[in-house]
Parts: sequence; C-alpha cells; structure tokens
Amino acid sequence: MTDMWSYSPESHYTPGASLVGFKVEASDGHIGKVDEATEEVGASCIAVDTGPWIFGKVVLIPAGIIVRVDMEKEEIQVNLTKDQIKESPEYDKARHRGDVAYRDQLGQYYGRI
Repeated sequence: MTDMWSYSPESHYTPGASLVGFKVEASDGHIGKVDEATEEVGASCIAVDTGPWIFGKVVLIPAGIIVRVDMEKEEIQVNLTKDQIKESPEYDKARHRGDVAYRDQLGQYYGRI
C-alpha cells in the first residue's frame, strides 16, 4: 500500500463528497455506518460506528484501506475482515485530528494487516 492515509484512485471516491451515513462492508459482511469522514492531506480516514455489533464501538479506518466507494448505493467496501476491525485500536475522537502519535499507532495496526 503506497499511502494508507489517502483515498486511492481505484476506490472511486469523489473528492468533497460526504460519506457520512454510508454503510460500511468488510470482506465478510456489514460492520456499520460512517459517523465522520475526513479528507485531510496525509490524514484522510472514516470513523465507523459499529452499532450493536461491537457494542457501540467506533473505529477509525484509514482512507487507503477503502477498496471502493459506491455513491449510488451509499456503500463503502473495506479490505478488512470483521475480526480485524473488532481488534482495531479504540477510536479517540479528541486525538484523531492532528495527533501524529495516535495516527502512527493506528498506522502500525493497519500496516500489519
């Protein structure tokens, strides 16, 4: 993966498009909905509310993990399994913007997958 924190051209993401509310699908099924999305240079990501599936856990997924954005279906496919998402680091809303150490921690987890 060249840049985990940027949307790949293959994902069909349209810059400036709102992804909030889109369904998120792992490689083995539905995981939740987008609660927040950013398109910051070098720090793009989506925050996914997993709802009751992981007892209300919110996970932060780097934009480079996104395989495809379907604007018509309002659906995002990610290159992760449900278990990989379940084991991901806890989302920290206070730290996710601008905290390089937190982004590095997430990058280390997703970079091993």
